[in-house]
Amino acid sequence: MTGTTLSESLVLNQDQPRGARPTRQRILSRRVVWQILLYVLLIILALIYIYPFLVQVATSFKTEAEAAADPISLIPQTITFAAYERLFGRSDYPVWFANSAIVTICVTLGRVFFVSLAGYALARLHFRGRGIVFAAVIAVMAVPGVVLLIPKFLVINQLGMYDSYAGMIIPLLVDAAGVFIMKNFFESIPVSVEEQARIDGAGTFRIFWSVVLPMARPALITIVILSFQGSWNELTHFIVSTQSPELTTLTKGVASLAANQLGQGQQYPIKLAAAAIMTIPVAVMFFIFQRHIMNTSEGAVKG
Repeated sequence: MTGTTLSESLVLNQDQPRGARPTRQRILSRRVVWQILLYVLLIILALIYIYPFLVQVATSFKTEAEAAADPISLIPQTITFAAYERLFGRSDYPVWFANSAIVTICVTLGRVFFVSLAGYALARLHFRGRGIVFAAVIAVMAVPGVVLLIPKFLVINQLGMYDSYAGMIIPLLVDAAGVFIMKNFFESIPVSVEEQARIDGAGTFRIFWSVVLPMARPALITIVILSFQGSWNELTHFIVSTQSPELTTLTKGVASLAANQLGQGQQYPIKLAAAAIMTIPVAVMFFIFQRHIMNTSEGAVKG
């Protein structure tokens, strides 16, 4: 019976057309070709995005003449640190960096705390007008920041915070997008966890601080990244809130370099050196927390 089966299978295989058997191989080969083309396309796009940054770093180590003659080459003919020596030795760049660090750290810590409180209140606390407040938060997200520059200046000036750290930090402590993110994440956490803590005698703030907030770690890390990047790269707010050179941040300082306020000529090396250093803290922050950003649903699932 086994011999009959084998003979029948041989006959059937002989009766099949010759082009029918390699069909699966053709499909696999086509998939491989498409994957190769996809990877090639992704590599090309990655190079397009990375190349300007590489040019920036390379030009910062060039001389003035070489940067003007060949601005897009990646290998300097003469490597020099003159641009960095001038930035840190003969300019206010250290002061700009210190101001940006102070403002960014304060804004990041304060924003994480306040948007978490606001998000928890909108997600869990029942009070009159909660829907109106949330609608106002959504409406603020739709308003362009440029529209608020003049009202922001008037309020800061009226409160006596103009040209001070308070005027630079306090208006940035709350962000509508952060409140929206935290509210949605808190709503994904089971209410039963809070009810159990409430039965044990915990108050509202204790439940928020000790039970719910640790479970919202992925959302908190996302807020930290967005707050750090947003406050570090902020420019328009600092333009309308300060005027003293002692309170100049990196964004204002680099903008002044772009306007050739340190001297004549193009000064490509010093401009790009300042921009390259400015990107380091944001890049370090992203690489440290990128694994947690990918697992944005971690806290809710564990809850």
